[in-house]
Amino acid sequence: MDTVNTVKPSTGPIRRETLHHGAVAELRAMILAGELRPGSRVAEVQLCGQLGVSRTPLREALRVLATEGLIELRPRRGAVVTPIDPMEIGAVFEVMEALEALAGGLACRRGTAEEFAELDRLHARLHAQFEAGDRPSYFTTNRLIHARIVVMARNPSLEASYAGFTAKILRARSLANYDAERWRESLEEHEGFMAALRRRDAAAAGNLLADHSRRTADAVLQALNGCGADAPANAPTGSPLPE
Repeated sequence: MDTVNTVKPSTGPIRRETLHHGAVAELRAMILAGELRPGSRVAEVQLCGQLGVSRTPLREALRVLATEGLIELRPRRGAVVTPIDPMEIGAVFEVMEALEALAGGLACRRGTAEEFAELDRLHARLHAQFEAGDRPSYFTTNRLIHARIVVMARNPSLEASYAGFTAKILRARSLANYDAERWRESLEEHEGFMAALRRRDAAAAGNLLADHSRRTADAVLQALNGCGADAPANAPTGSPLPE
């Protein structure tokens, strides 16, 4: 009788793949949050220790992020966080303005009662976070509200485009210094488009969301042009501007 081989295969490659994906996610989050500043050189030794990985999975992760446009692999300089071009961000915001308008109009026509109720709950949470002065939580809820409106539009092409452009804007917004007046204005703008969404007024909701996006663009671009998008790696990072 033949002997059945019961030796289990090595789990090495699986562990390596886990390290690789974990490093990609961690580095992407650090870049989008502004912890790794645009134009700064990636300190591989320091990041290996911080992430608990060797240089091999770290460099594999950097190659993945290079395909996403977040990292530049430069000869003799190693990896550099891709600089932010205010002109490019301005162009992206112009597209986002149109996407927000389209999403708002379609959401009014296609959203369910349950989805509108969830938007109301999120808006109430947003208001409470504003009153508490909890800017990081406010920013997270803010993003969630806009993402939910896009999902309610029931348009996969719109959703994919919105997600791609949002990643670029998040990185720019993380560099913009927090402005208390803009925060209050943002909340007031949310009140306006939420009222239009509740009425299912497609035209008003689309126009108000577009105006909201335009005002956000003005605030972010003013901050970027004022402080410089390629600030030093050790420069302090302000709280993100609200949408």
